[in-house]
Amino acid sequence: MRADGPDERGQAPPLKGRGWAGAVRQGPPSIGSARTHVPTPTPSLKRRGLGGTSLDRPALVATARDSIARGSKSFAFASRLFDRATRERAWLLYSWCRHCDDWTDGQAFGGELSAVDDPAARLAALRERTARAMAGEQTGEAPFDALAVVAAECAIPRRFVDDHLDGFALDAAGWRPATEDDLLRYCYHVAGAVGGMMAAVMGVDPADEDTLDRASDLGLAFQLANIARDVAEDAVGGRCYLPRAWLAQAGIDPADVMAAAHRPALAELTRRAAALAGAYEDSARIGAARLPRRSRWAVLAAANIYGAIGRRVAFDPGKALERRTVVGKRAKLAFVTRALRDARGPAPADAGREGLWTRPR
Repeated sequence: MRADGPDERGQAPPLKGRGWAGAVRQGPPSIGSARTHVPTPTPSLKRRGLGGTSLDRPALVATARDSIARGSKSFAFASRLFDRATRERAWLLYSWCRHCDDWTDGQAFGGELSAVDDPAARLAALRERTARAMAGEQTGEAPFDALAVVAAECAIPRRFVDDHLDGFALDAAGWRPATEDDLLRYCYHVAGAVGGMMAAVMGVDPADEDTLDRASDLGLAFQLANIARDVAEDAVGGRCYLPRAWLAQAGIDPADVMAAAHRPALAELTRRAAALAGAYEDSARIGAARLPRRSRWAVLAAANIYGAIGRRVAFDPGKALERRTVVGKRAKLAFVTRALRDARGPAPADAGREGLWTRPR
């Protein structure tokens, strides 16, 4: 799975579209907000001590904070906008997501991909340890114990966890999208499902399907922007996430997408992928307006930053094929300021999602 590599060459990276974050609401929900869900640990989790008795939660949070600082400059930056409880839970969930990605891709903190000896065995190990964590067991491995803590605290639906692992299974099998629908399904597994988990962290009611759909849409928007940005890097790793149908229409050989003769056509497909992200970002902004204000601010800041990546790729896709598209610190600060203004302002019109791909039920 192509997770984010370094945000600027040789420096610490950003997460590939994985994330909505937040926790228990502070005070009453605002008018038009998502249905509030305040989860409590199940009795079995309490007996196992995941409220803090057997696991060193502060140590897990510290490790997770280091993971996001090294693995995702953009999301580490946005996570500072959450209230403390939300921020820590977002870090804990990120720690597990980061580990899964690195373990299956043979990389460190989203860096350069490398071949792994037995991808099926690695995936099986991930599933086994994740199942133990979701059952409330202590594994002794920080990423899985972090998942155990945040899943217990926020009642994260198991379906999103399993859907996310299914994305790693697609990569382990060497799967590549044949159609645009395949591409969007893949984006859901690797990023949209994380949007669902992070919505749970923010206290979104698991029965609020429309808000969960929009959380998934944000993950799709992030992933599409990343795929468009990383076409050249993915090709070096022997991967291409542009649908085969697109490549065939453009006359591009899937085995040699970066051939000089294909560059103009490839640039147009890169633009197409980046542009596709826009509709999902717009839908996600409607969902973000239903969140508590601090969570709304953080989500909109992340959407602004990742949206800028997609828009820059769409503006000059040829340049994106030559060097990685990044958003500098000054621009990020401007996007955070804009997000604060938008979080305080009126919500966007509550439009439907007609024509958008929808996550499986």
